[in-house]
Amino acid sequence: MRILLINIAHPAIGSRIPKEQMPPLGLLWVGGPLIDAGHEVKLIDAERGPLPDGEVLRQAVGFAPDAVLFGHSGSSSGHPIIARMAAEVKRRMPSVTIIYGGVHPSYFWREILYNEPHVDYIVRGEGEAICLELITALSEQRPVEGILGLSYRRNGQIVGNPAAPVIADLDAQRIGWELIEHKNYGYWGGKRAVVIQFSRGCPHLCNYCGQRGFWTRWRHRDPQKLAAEIARLHREEGVEVFNFADENPSAGRKPWIAFLEAVIAENIDVTLCGSTRAGDIVRDKDVLHLYKKAGFERFLMGMETTDAATLKLIKKGATESVDREAIQLMRQHGILSMMTWVAGFDEQTDRDFWHGLKQIISYDPDQIQLLYVTPHRWTPYYRLAEDREVVQTDLTLWDYKHQVLNMRHMPPWRVLLWVKFMEIVAQARPKALLRLLYHPDRKIHHAIRWYYRMGKRVWFREIWRFLTQDRAKPAGLTVRQIVGEAQDHEEEASAVPVRKRA
Repeated sequence: MRILLINIAHPAIGSRIPKEQMPPLGLLWVGGPLIDAGHEVKLIDAERGPLPDGEVLRQAVGFAPDAVLFGHSGSSSGHPIIARMAAEVKRRMPSVTIIYGGVHPSYFWREILYNEPHVDYIVRGEGEAICLELITALSEQRPVEGILGLSYRRNGQIVGNPAAPVIADLDAQRIGWELIEHKNYGYWGGKRAVVIQFSRGCPHLCNYCGQRGFWTRWRHRDPQKLAAEIARLHREEGVEVFNFADENPSAGRKPWIAFLEAVIAENIDVTLCGSTRAGDIVRDKDVLHLYKKAGFERFLMGMETTDAATLKLIKKGATESVDREAIQLMRQHGILSMMTWVAGFDEQTDRDFWHGLKQIISYDPDQIQLLYVTPHRWTPYYRLAEDREVVQTDLTLWDYKHQVLNMRHMPPWRVLLWVKFMEIVAQARPKALLRLLYHPDRKIHHAIRWYYRMGKRVWFREIWRFLTQDRAKPAGLTVRQIVGEAQDHEEEASAVPVRKRA
């Protein structure tokens, strides 16, 4: 079969402003097994450019696919765009099969199949094996009733097959790197880059996380195999930067150290960056030199807040002392620390923002990223937020970078002012500027300068968009009225295999 993968262009993601994009790992991972099964597969990555809708449709029609697969890492914020594009693809090619997967459709499959007749199948949970099984069944004209993790219509009724088990062996499916031209993707200041994944899932219980239940449980790739893959991409394709998409790659100390040692053994000069927990950094204080030697230049640590009551509310499982120590340890080993701070978990006042700013400065992170809480109805946190009024009804802006929840004590414009003020004060404090002007590590100095250039452009763009396009204001609607009833009872998108007792 001729299979077309479409990665839609998402206008709300601020990182496109500096014109640096990375390839869509999820679609590449779905494409690899399809190629190996003998299907002709093509990727249209509309994020690059970005491509206008008309060009995407022109290329799609020109390829004449039998099936079109949509998926997007932006989750709910990407859905309205996928819905529009999928409908137009179906209008121009009525016989094509539309398949849709990812986080958002895994939970909203009933609504999508009810409201969007152009979507034929929805893949729930991890899609590599399910998509291959579905395409095989369609090509052989076999029934799909037995395919786990699949939702569809049958005789006018919406059907959801039982959940598919999580993929235990993450090396069983190959990433289809041949679907892209590596020269077209850059990050970290124009360096050739890709997204990679060592693990899936997270063992922690943060109740607002929209990814925790999608991956169901933590698993990891073979450390040696992933290190060899990174080395091949570096040597053969010139890839310099590898951005880890994991929620918590270092959750398992033993396999994580094995991976670091395997990368070091490859003797390659690469830049690695990703996200981890502050607790893991402190846990690994005795091996942080391996982090640096392997090539790690920055870790984003999701601290979310500096307020103890809010940390308890969102079940973060973090402490101020551990967060501070993690930042200090990373600096001692020449690794940049990026700290996130999220506005809106609870009703906040000017005093709360001021206290948050003072705490951020006292933590002394190298970089700061301020976000807005975005409630997902499949998370436990949703029940705490479902009755709050929204200030943004455009779901394409439910992307953590735009205000969603109203705060009774201040209007949206003042929340924006606080967020932008906190960002600029944190990044323009004397210690941070000194690191910008001088850092003894050449690679780290490059990374700092690049982040400031990117951040400056994003900072002004977000203010401009708020004033001219976003129109954030109390909408008179609650979160539940916008996205529906709580769904935390279905948080786990995949089934966990039951281990038989010996």
